[in-house]
Amino acid sequence: MTRPALAALALGSALFTLAPLAVAGETYIIPFPKGVDGSVLALPEDNPMTAAKVALGKQLYFDPRLSKDATVSCATCHDPAKGWTDQRAVSTGVGGKHGTRNAPTVLNSAFNYLQFWDGRAASLEAQAVGPIENPLEMADSLTRVVAWLNSVPGYRSQFQQIFGGPATADTLAKAIAAFERTVYSGNSPYDRYTQDKDETALTPAARRGLALFEGKARCTQCHVGFDLSDRVFHNLGVGMDKKEPDLGRFTVTHEDKDKGAFKTPILRDLTKTAPYMHDGSVATLEEVIDLYVVGGEANPWLDPKMQPVELSDADKADLLAFLKALDGDTPVVTPPALPAAP
Repeated sequence: MTRPALAALALGSALFTLAPLAVAGETYIIPFPKGVDGSVLALPEDNPMTAAKVALGKQLYFDPRLSKDATVSCATCHDPAKGWTDQRAVSTGVGGKHGTRNAPTVLNSAFNYLQFWDGRAASLEAQAVGPIENPLEMADSLTRVVAWLNSVPGYRSQFQQIFGGPATADTLAKAIAAFERTVYSGNSPYDRYTQDKDETALTPAARRGLALFEGKARCTQCHVGFDLSDRVFHNLGVGMDKKEPDLGRFTVTHEDKDKGAFKTPILRDLTKTAPYMHDGSVATLEEVIDLYVVGGEANPWLDPKMQPVELSDADKADLLAFLKALDGDTPVVTPPALPAAP
């Protein structure tokens, strides 16, 4: 992975930072919105961004024919019109089967060190193809999907043009990941307040909430950086009282310290991505605040950062106002025309 030098370019009202992210082919220029630090975006050396690759990835992202019964696409669970989630507690896959985890937003996911709630995928590429073979999601096989892509003239020609050969599981993953690396949220009232020093961008309640967030409420124990996430794993106790709880990160590392630990989500566009937590068991932001006020749910592996805090009802209202001020300009993408099958 490299951290390429990014050329900053002011555009109009400076809402965006443009960064060239490839030198081969028709370079795709990512318009990072205000508040999103494109300089720290790490790209795999073997998957440079090009406009043609992003366009192919967009088609694949919206194509339900990559699933066993042609009913489920990436966009089914990560819908641009729903904050790039499905706004369900857990997602519904092929045949009406239900998963056990909440669909995290694709927004700003390019900055995650690891993908999925438990971090089992080391890159967007690895994440992109995982749902295809998941029996509770798309329930297909990569072998069948790749063969099908190569049978469709419109897809076959694009893979040949972009990758110099027929579709493979690797190039399928690279195309979808390239599209997902174009999806960001920023230019929120919080960004205008912090980046432009616009005192009017936040309401008085939201400014008080920011002070609580950074102070007495102790939110910055885990929610830091431009996306307000440390992007690592913590046990909040959610769901740990079940007979067979989801052990989260432990299923990947098999280390006791990771039992019940899940990745810290980013806090952008929260009002669009309810319900919350890895299992979608917390319905509202008010309930999220209440969970943190009591210090999470007790269990042997509760993160030591989870401590009770004293917040009045007025404090909670102010904190909620701040969290709502993290809503930004969420990209809403129109599904593209898809290549016709033979």
